[in-house]
Amino acid sequence: MHPDWIVPDWPAPARVRALMTTRAGGVSPAPYDSFNCATHVGDDPAAVAENRRLLRADLPAEPMWLDQVHGVAVAEHLPSPSEGGGEGVGDSRLAVPCADAAVAHTPGRVCVVQTADCLPVLFCDDRGSVVAAAHAGWRSLAAGVLEAAVAAMGVAPDRVLAWLGAAIGPDAFEVGEEVREAFVNQHPLAAVAFRPALPGTLDETPRKWLADLYVLARIRLAATGVERVYGGGLCTYTDRARFFSFRRDGATGRMASMIWLA
Repeated sequence: MHPDWIVPDWPAPARVRALMTTRAGGVSPAPYDSFNCATHVGDDPAAVAENRRLLRADLPAEPMWLDQVHGVAVAEHLPSPSEGGGEGVGDSRLAVPCADAAVAHTPGRVCVVQTADCLPVLFCDDRGSVVAAAHAGWRSLAAGVLEAAVAAMGVAPDRVLAWLGAAIGPDAFEVGEEVREAFVNQHPLAAVAFRPALPGTLDETPRKWLADLYVLARIRLAATGVERVYGGGLCTYTDRARFFSFRRDGATGRMASMIWLA
């Protein structure tokens, strides 16, 4: 495993394994340099394949890659037919699932999401029987992707642990009023996650806000009953050397955040 990659610091059961890549350790040329895992961003397919091969060396199996659309669908990573589980989205011979979260109850099944400013969230239960991963951009976060992932785990929310990976930070994520309304209309407490992007007069409503994805995720998880939340605080936008950032660079690669049961 590349020394710059991130291993979550959380009290997960021993059989739960998790990992987040950075932009270090791969073969992709600029502007995808160097460890881009995404096939849809314009990178050389041969470079992406080699990066995924390098990643595979640190995993028990090929991850179940997703076609992410900023929605709330959750794909279940099922055993392969040879293991008696029947055909399902976990079978690498089938089409890539269109989903923004994945869940696995079977050891060796790697759930993965890709991000380059959006928030990756990894989940496990306190008994090490199920894991999940979610891609939480503001649209999927507001639509309920975290709640959908927790529900798909099939355990009580108070048994769930969550880890927040690297995302665009609260000093860089500028959004419009429609984004603020999307969250505050559902959870009034979400107002604390927004501050005016530019100082205004007392009687003026800001047109732009700086949003804190980490706070928004914690509020929604708490409302779902998930209180044990770890991680957060790494900014993809400001740390150019370590992370890809779509908002900063436009053409860029994607990091991968993975979780599985040993």
